[in-house]
Amino acid sequence: MSIPPASLDGTTSVSVCVCTYRRAYLEQTLRSLAALELPHGLTMHVIVADNDIWPSARRLVEAMATTLPCEVRYIHCPASNISLARNACLEAATGDFLAFIDDDSTVSPQWLVKLVDQAATTNADAVLGPVHSVYAPSAPEWMRRGDFHSTRPVWTNGEIRTGYSGNVLLDRASPHVRARHFNLALGRSGGEDTEYFSYLHQQGGLIAYAPDAVAYEPVTENRQRFSWLARRRFRSGQTHGRLLAARHAALPQACIAGAKAAWSFGAALALAPVARLRNRQILRGLMHAGVVSGLFGVREIHLYGDETAERQTHAA
Repeated sequence: MSIPPASLDGTTSVSVCVCTYRRAYLEQTLRSLAALELPHGLTMHVIVADNDIWPSARRLVEAMATTLPCEVRYIHCPASNISLARNACLEAATGDFLAFIDDDSTVSPQWLVKLVDQAATTNADAVLGPVHSVYAPSAPEWMRRGDFHSTRPVWTNGEIRTGYSGNVLLDRASPHVRARHFNLALGRSGGEDTEYFSYLHQQGGLIAYAPDAVAYEPVTENRQRFSWLARRRFRSGQTHGRLLAARHAALPQACIAGAKAAWSFGAALALAPVARLRNRQILRGLMHAGVVSGLFGVREIHLYGDETAERQTHAA
């Protein structure tokens, strides 16, 4: 491992941040952090930001803190706005780096080493890792075969132009990170991380990828539905459309996105007998339809916010 520029005491430290909302799986997340393999010269501490109105995760975090080989800090940051929790982590972090991992994920033993190593190699402002979905046997076959839930970066002309917060390392010394916060207006709809990393890139920040820094995310029963995927894809398109509208004339971009949506829905008809391929094209069409919606300023659908929806769909 090539340790990046160290702190004055000769070590490199990482604040590992977990935003949580009423999720019992947080215990598994913290157990996986306790099992991380850290070489000499690399240290970490954990920050858990509880986004519930009531401090519902405090007892679990305090109990788990006695089992982790590092400092664990609990922060209560209500209420039901994921950007608020992320920004609380940015403010509380003291490490040379800050890493985000979701409260419904676990990490591989070499996860943090691989992220930091890639940061040292590339001098990137942010380093993404893959999030591999873990499907239960009850998930539809087309969903398992198509792996519709896993998250990896998208390259455009050889570079990564945006990112996600489910598995990422940030260089806290970077000028593109120091003064940047997550948009509170998107804390209930989602898309706050897409915006964050899009602006980081637009203003000169470098986003790199560490393919071996793996996180694993179980696909729960409520996410084993086409309707859940459809809602996520449409909202993702809305976020992308809103970002496009800030830089381009809306009408030409809407025509392009509309044509892509029409092509995708047409391809879905042609592929109707093959569920995996058909559904992929429908979801792609919904994403482009969301782009059109976002370009014209239609309010983004809320994935988070009311209690029922958050219990079912919240991905911190």
